Amino acid sequence: MGKSLLVVESPTKVKTLSKFLGKDYVIKATVGHIKDLPKSKLGVDIDKGFEPQFLVLKGKSKIVTEIKKTGKEADRIYIGSDPDREGEAIAFHVAEVIGKGKEVERVLFHEITKKGVLDAMQHPTKLDEAKYNAQKARRILDRLVGYKISPLLWEKVSYGLSAGRVQSVALRLVCDREEEIDAFVKEEYWVIDVELQLPSGERFTATLEKRNGEKIKIPSEEEANSIKNTLQGKEFIVDRIEEKERNVFPQPPFITSRMQQEASRRLRFSPKKTMMLAQKLYEGIDVGEEGSTGLITYMRTDSVRISNEAAFAARHYIEETFDKTYLPAKPHFFKNRKSAQDAHEAIRPTFVHLTPERVKPYLDKDLFSLYDLIWKRFVASQMEQERLKTKTIDIRADGFTFAARGSEVLFDGFTRIYEEEGDDNGEEKTRLPEMKEGQILSLIDILPEQRFTSPPPRYTEASLIRTLEMKGIGRPSTYATIVTTVQDRSYVKKDKMKLIPTPLGKTINKLLREFFPLVLDIGFTATMEEILDLIEDGKKDWVKQLGKFNVAFEKELHSAKEGMVSLKKEERETDIICDKCGKKMLLRWSKNGEYLVCSGKPECTNKKNVRIEEDGTITAVEEEVKGTCSECGGNLLEKRGRFGRFLACSNYPACKHTEPYSLGFSCPEEGCTGKLVERTSKKKKRFTACSRYPDCTFATNREPVEGPCPSCGAPTLFTYRNRPLCLRKGCGWKSK
Repeated sequence: MGKSLLVVESPTKVKTLSKFLGKDYVIKATVGHIKDLPKSKLGVDIDKGFEPQFLVLKGKSKIVTEIKKTGKEADRIYIGSDPDREGEAIAFHVAEVIGKGKEVERVLFHEITKKGVLDAMQHPTKLDEAKYNAQKARRILDRLVGYKISPLLWEKVSYGLSAGRVQSVALRLVCDREEEIDAFVKEEYWVIDVELQLPSGERFTATLEKRNGEKIKIPSEEEANSIKNTLQGKEFIVDRIEEKERNVFPQPPFITSRMQQEASRRLRFSPKKTMMLAQKLYEGIDVGEEGSTGLITYMRTDSVRISNEAAFAARHYIEETFDKTYLPAKPHFFKNRKSAQDAHEAIRPTFVHLTPERVKPYLDKDLFSLYDLIWKRFVASQMEQERLKTKTIDIRADGFTFAARGSEVLFDGFTRIYEEEGDDNGEEKTRLPEMKEGQILSLIDILPEQRFTSPPPRYTEASLIRTLEMKGIGRPSTYATIVTTVQDRSYVKKDKMKLIPTPLGKTINKLLREFFPLVLDIGFTATMEEILDLIEDGKKDWVKQLGKFNVAFEKELHSAKEGMVSLKKEERETDIICDKCGKKMLLRWSKNGEYLVCSGKPECTNKKNVRIEEDGTITAVEEEVKGTCSECGGNLLEKRGRFGRFLACSNYPACKHTEPYSLGFSCPEEGCTGKLVERTSKKKKRFTACSRYPDCTFATNREPVEGPCPSCGAPTLFTYRNRPLCLRKGCGWKSK
């Protein structure tokens, strides 16, 4: 009896699977896709039913030849690529290169453990044509949009730009939020707290909420002081005490989007990094005596479903590790959203007994952090609820009502191992002192505080993914790519975890919204995702759906070609006079935004930054002098280039002296006289470094703040989760 061929997409999988399957199998890896649409042309024959021209990718010919040769010699052929649409496309392309003379069987590895692999090998299936059709439809949709809009942007805006179908909608969301922030007008308001004391001497704080039974609004300092004066000398009486017990149910195990959100929020991982780490945990890690095994189930899923076996394994661990009060009477099973495909289980550890501490010696820091998060979330999902006692105390004083709220934990339940950060509804887990209704309290202090209403927050990667998910845009396999792509194209930049549209991003969004309303429509994009799901279920014909889309898309494309103005060529005359030659200045556009140039060019090379008000008023922005040029004595001005901010001489081009942008802080390293400067990496990530590089190699991505360090005396500290931290070698002081 000959050997069987198993084709997977990852070399890491090959190592893990070889251990489970033994010498009767030859296992080959495709190393990702082996075929795709050509880069140099559309590669889709629209007139022949959107027939795609999938070609062998550059660099994959040797792999394809090996698979074909091994396939001819094998008794049986299995394809075990990932159990999703992309994996199904790989499976079909592998089957194509092997040829029709051999039967090819599909195996689905939802977890790469010995049991999971052997079960899958014993139950092979046929290739899923409907799933492949869904992948083809998505790929062709993306190609039609990208390949036809991008050349238009090259012609009208700047060469090298591109527009993706789903990424453009994500860009719209970020730009819409920025417009909301720009349009927001903050309003002043005041809050008044009072510090009160019981006869026992215990003190607590209460907040003013009502006046004569109506919710109070305090718009000004004048009114706040008036209320403060009124309250002086008044009697404060405990009017009402309300106590309730509340149960907090554990969250379900992770789906892809929630894992990306929590990893971003807790670990500061980008979605792309999270998925890369999760892929490694899924494909297999060598954990000592147990050898190489997958530590988590498949990481692209929208289902919170778990197997009975997994639930009972978690319950056994909980019972053995904690006392029985932490074990609920029945396993917890969670309900999926209506739109969930439910093709895979939730993301969970494959073996609960492989605790984070047990596998820590075999994982690097980042792999451990993500595994720890996944493991704790899953085990917590099968633990007893947290029980809280909440208390609300209303205090009355001359028609004013103050409220004090607190809660205490009666039983920690699942929070013993996994705390739901930020999900406590703003309720402080603070115990209020005991008191009785009718009790008179002593007024210690009245504390008015000025506040302002806040604009909606900018998106983070986590909150953008959550919004995409809620609006039905994208799927587990695409969230990370969507968020990464808009940044890679320089349409969106990330600053302190916040996503901000660049001038280029705003321009592209404005043009696409004007000329491609269908492509940019959030509801339409969500509907297309639903249609792709129906194609995967075999309920929609992929060719007909592409035809419907293309008819509408071609109309918008024709309109855009006719009506889109070329920003490359457009120059608008302004009333601003050049301060060097006296001629009028022109408004011009670039990738980095609009700016002014002198109409006397090329004789006059004067340029200025510009600010355009909402009413269209154009104002030249005078550049702030940041220092003196060491070469010619001219002024050093702040400039922006491909790699962020820098200082340049005002006498350019006669003087071409430049310096890194100084942040005004001293290097923290002992004995170093350098200053901290702003630098940008090749990946366009901002970081802080010493100006004396390479003599001093200090660098960090944390924000500097005034020192000194109370431990070592370093002149500069850095922020860590809004708390100061010392980064001098050998110190490591951190604020508590």
